[in-house]
Amino acid sequence: MSKPDGDPNVVEGEIVDDTPTGALAIPSPPLPDPDYSEGGVPSFDFVRDKIENRYTTSLGSVDVAGLGTEDTAETLDKKIADRDQAAKDRLAEIRRSMRGE
Repeated sequence: MSKPDGDPNVVEGEIVDDTPTGALAIPSPPLPDPDYSEGGVPSFDFVRDKIENRYTTSLGSVDVAGLGTEDTAETLDKKIADRDQAAKDRLAEIRRSMRGE
């Protein structure tokens, strides 16, 4: 249907309410979170996973901060650089042996 006083290519529309009617209109009760009982009590697995996650996060932050060892950031950087250089040297040795040098 085109507007009587406007452009014939413009079509008039209507807003349709998308809420269900009839038997579907009855609100269903919300599903409980799978990690909680219907009474709102968390499951043992949920609590254990949460504690383990916090523990591993704390261990990781200690490692990142370097507080778990006597090493400083500079010594850790030196160890990483030494390990990277050793890996490069070993790779070069393997490549030489594969070429038969």
